Amino acid sequence: MTQEAPRTSAGAKPENGDEPAARPVEGAHQTLAQKIYLDLRADIMMGRIGPGESLTIRGLATHYAVSAMPVREALRRLISEQALEMQDNRRVRIATMTMDRFEDLLAARVTLETEAAMRAFDFIDKDRLTLLEQIDEELTQASKAKEYDRWMERNLAFHSCIYEARPASAFVSLIESVWLQMGPFMRRALVEIRNHYPVDRHIEALQAIRNRDRLALKIAIEADIRDGISHIGSQLINDDARNAASGKGKGNANGRGGR
Repeated sequence: MTQEAPRTSAGAKPENGDEPAARPVEGAHQTLAQKIYLDLRADIMMGRIGPGESLTIRGLATHYAVSAMPVREALRRLISEQALEMQDNRRVRIATMTMDRFEDLLAARVTLETEAAMRAFDFIDKDRLTLLEQIDEELTQASKAKEYDRWMERNLAFHSCIYEARPASAFVSLIESVWLQMGPFMRRALVEIRNHYPVDRHIEALQAIRNRDRLALKIAIEADIRDGISHIGSQLINDDARNAASGKGKGNANGRGGR
């Protein structure tokens, strides 16, 4: 996720008009703190804020044109979800990625998402298959155009569309929690994966659904999660460790200033 991508300001919809897949629908009952939480959560999940980037209450309050109180509440919630971490100097930053944490989150994705796909399989009808095909085409176009914000959003939408086929699936919120923790690092790694991802596993997943092959769908989902990201992710973490040791910090992965 090192390359600059088209971004939206916090709280705004992407230019294409699609709401980010992982962002809950807003309602009039929401408090100001809830709105800020959802906006910031979406930005983190989409990787619009880079790993290790510091966030300040004052900067966020200015960014959202609000007082410090709702910002503090939103930050507390995101810290509890492990999307943000509190440093010794009481500054807040996007959680950095270590090898142990990366391996845990990767294993969590595989475990939760393959099981969610298996449980949703019987609920995926022709209409949902058509929607999945459309999302995958949009993802392909975003990849060709190097529209990384759109790419992240459509990738999450593809997976969500499968798992949400099963009504009231308890797995969806658990999966979103893992996506939230991986989002900033995934954005950076996905840019690198472009040159290391020879097989389109989404095509395999779609074919498995067409063939009504439950096991093939499980295999495709796991391969989609593991392909490229495992090797590239490990490489990036090792590179970051070497850079930190030599004093060559890479800085913000999205090329943007802190908030």
